[in-house]
Order: sequence, then C-alpha cells, then structure tokens
Amino acid sequence: MKVRAILKSLLFAYALTGVALLLLALVLFAFDLGETAVDAGIIIIYVLACFMGGFMAGRIVRKDKYLWGVITGLAYYGLLLTVSIMAKGGWDMSAAHAVTTFFMCTGGGTLGGMLS
Repeated sequence: MKVRAILKSLLFAYALTGVALLLLALVLFAFDLGETAVDAGIIIIYVLACFMGGFMAGRIVRKDKYLWGVITGLAYYGLLLTVSIMAKGGWDMSAAHAVTTFFMCTGGGTLGGMLS
C-alpha cells in the first residue's frame, strides 16, 4: 500500500513536471526569456512538483505524512539524478547544484506531506 502510494505520487509529480516544463518552453519561445528566468522557472517547477507529490503521498497514507513526503522528494531526486546521468552519459553537474537540488526536492516533498 505505501509503496503504491509513493509510486502514484511520484508519477503524479513527474506528470506535473512534464506539463510545467512544456509550458515553460512555450513561454520561453513566445517571449524570448533570459537564462535567469528559465533557471528560476525550473527551480519553481521542481519544488512545486515535489510539494504536490508529497501532498498526494500524505493524503494517501494518512500517517507520518511528513515522512512520506520526504520519501517522495527523495525518490523524485533519485530518479531525476539517474535520468540526468543517463542522458548526459555521466556526471555533469557541480556538487553545489546537486546538493541544492537535493534540498529543494526533499524540502518540497516534506512541506507537501506536512500540509496534506
């Protein structure tokens, strides 16, 4: 039951990420935004997706909601890191970027779980 809740939450978070990134690409194409705006949009999308995934996990499990939010955020980060490494053919990010992304994903998932 709990593994299924995490998988559903993770699938929802990645679907939300996909839609949001497509919208960001459309806005980028239409308005020719700078790199700073795109980076900010990606950060917002990561945090929002993890928040919603943690929120969904907390709603499904209904016990230790923050913990399931953390687990959802960790799973999101792990999958994000794995896909990034596979797509680039190796590690291609700074340690600071990896740590920052880790805390954004786990923090968003935790907050979502806590508020569910």
